[in-house]
Amino acid sequence: MWANQQTLTGMGPRGHRGVRATGLGTCALALWFAAIGTAGALKANTSYPNMAPLAQYRVASRSAEIALARSAAPASIADHADVMVLGERGYETAFKGNNGFVCVVERAWANVFDDGQFWNPKVRAPICFNKAAADSVLAHYLQRTGWVLAGVSKSAMLVRTKAAMANSSWLRPAPGAMCYMMSKQGYLSDADGHWHPHLMFFLPRADAATWGADLKDSPVFSAQDDMQGITTFMVPVPTWSDGTSAVM
Repeated sequence: MWANQQTLTGMGPRGHRGVRATGLGTCALALWFAAIGTAGALKANTSYPNMAPLAQYRVASRSAEIALARSAAPASIADHADVMVLGERGYETAFKGNNGFVCVVERAWANVFDDGQFWNPKVRAPICFNKAAADSVLAHYLQRTGWVLAGVSKSAMLVRTKAAMANSSWLRPAPGAMCYMMSKQGYLSDADGHWHPHLMFFLPRADAATWGADLKDSPVFSAQDDMQGITTFMVPVPTWSDGTSAVM
């Protein structure tokens, strides 16, 4: 799951938040988080009950998908990360890095199964996982992608996921698992577009209060995936991956 308007106004916090960021004035920060809280309300959240033709989920070219994946994190990280692109049978390594990070462009089926955007062919979510997250959190997405490309139905994927969790073969988020989502070229949903640059931290089910998340003036948001037993903490940041300001 990535941060989006549903996360903030549904399962997560409501209202504006503050953030401690060097060089930004209080008024600018207030406007920034006001924008986060209201942007998605301006667009309808269309539901996509069925998978579109596979071609609609592809990026125009391999080089374009590599560039989009790398836009998830600052160049100092992304330029030295593995990059994976969507192939005929799943994700393939297009570039081998040396810093342990893995950058990909996730499609809409990364969402929880009951999300109305699950089959949205427009979704492109650039994301760079550190090694801990790549070895655990990303592994689930890659497996699900394989199911999608093999024509497995959403209901069957849900059954397989529950079975894996029941027999203890399900990987829990590894200690230190986190990712960057700082791309201004991303498209996370019809309601949110690229949303806002942020970092995400993945833990086995945790109490949001232990991070001070979702409290007044806290810059930390949380989202709970009850089925998979994963808690995601999100921290918005004030710049995109290219260093330009995200303050509106």
